[in-house]
Amino acid sequence: MTVRIVLADDQPLVRAGLRALVEPEPDLEVVGEAANGRDALTVIKATHPDVAVMDIRMPGIDGLEATRLIAADPELTAVRVLILTTFEVDQFVFEALRAGAGGFLLKDAEPAELLRAIRVVAEGEALLSPSVTRRVVEAFVAKPIPVTPRTSLLAELTDREREVVALVGHGLSNQEIASRLYISPATARTHVSRAMGKLETRDRAQLVVFAYETGLVEPGRPSA
Repeated sequence: MTVRIVLADDQPLVRAGLRALVEPEPDLEVVGEAANGRDALTVIKATHPDVAVMDIRMPGIDGLEATRLIAADPELTAVRVLILTTFEVDQFVFEALRAGAGGFLLKDAEPAELLRAIRVVAEGEALLSPSVTRRVVEAFVAKPIPVTPRTSLLAELTDREREVVALVGHGLSNQEIASRLYISPATARTHVSRAMGKLETRDRAQLVVFAYETGLVEPGRPSA
């Protein structure tokens, strides 16, 4: 299967570099480019890519707002967003994930890491580097767990599903979850899929957000 990609960045040189990196890959194809969030939305609606590689800071509609609009559009539910940024301590890390981004990567990542990120996000997996995960944790250390309607959704999950979502929140893959819980990877995948369905989340990145927002993952405490 060929992963179809839209590149959105306000710097032409960055877009050219990304295209040059992607085009030689037989399973990746660039189907459009945009220099700002508004144009990105237009291109994405016209091409329906599998992945939008989005700079978080662009003129007009930025990558954060564009991601939010993509996630809210029922016709774009299959589009995954991979956020790129120059700044590791970007204040929008968590907001980008909450808005619907499937992954977050620094622009100075190795080329092979970027290619892997595109493929991972295209499969609906979450892509969070250790430094980004640390930022998410730090964002929650300073504030109490909010009591929101989303917290009440915990009642929709079985005990096993809560356990699995917590492990997803810690960044574990299906294989790692299976090993931790002594179940098969297929069973782990089923639990993740059922939890996503009950919680109406787009992908695993949204499960990470849910796990932190509802207290399934306690900041500062490693997974058992």
